[in-house]
Amino acid sequence: FLLFIQIFLFCVWSAQGLEMSVGKIPFLEAVNGSTVMLPCTYASCIGIKDLYFNWQYNDNGTMQKVCDAVIPTEDVVPDVKVFRERVEFIGKNHKNNISILIWNITFEDGGLYTCFGRNPKEKNKNHSAVFHLIVVDELRVVDNTLTIIIASAVGGAIAFLMAFMLLKNFTLFVLAKLEEKNKECLVSSSGIDNTENGLSGSKADSKPTPKKK
Repeated sequence: FLLFIQIFLFCVWSAQGLEMSVGKIPFLEAVNGSTVMLPCTYASCIGIKDLYFNWQYNDNGTMQKVCDAVIPTEDVVPDVKVFRERVEFIGKNHKNNISILIWNITFEDGGLYTCFGRNPKEKNKNHSAVFHLIVVDELRVVDNTLTIIIASAVGGAIAFLMAFMLLKNFTLFVLAKLEEKNKECLVSSSGIDNTENGLSGSKADSKPTPKKK
């Protein structure tokens, strides 16, 4: 069901029918001697019938075929012909995957690789996507000093702000309690004064009755 939704959305938003894709990041930097995967998938609104695909390597402007095959229908593993050493087809057409693997890459393997497809079911509609393989002696070490400094500064600022808010709330709480206590003292003191005033008034008013002669 999710696959159907994805295909439906693709058909709604895409105007070119068959689409080949090498992913969101169309390049890879790899160390000389390592093994790398070159990703590629295809998608079609109406499905495929005898889809032809190939991988090609751009050798200074000359396109050299790496591998090719015809896929009869979806989920059928194609019989792939490989024309380049150390290349293996690993996609197996699982979920439209036609990726390849290159073993023990050398500097000569670096460059642009094109994943091409043509779908007879869409009146031979074709499309291609390019993947850039960069071969290096060693991977560059990314200097994260600036990132760490910025992250530490932001973290310190957030911690300071939180501490300030906690201190502010605690101070307001203490002041509120003190104000409440002062009010209670004032009320209690006022009651005592009124009581003393009442007692002194009653003593002043209570004089002995003079005797009649």
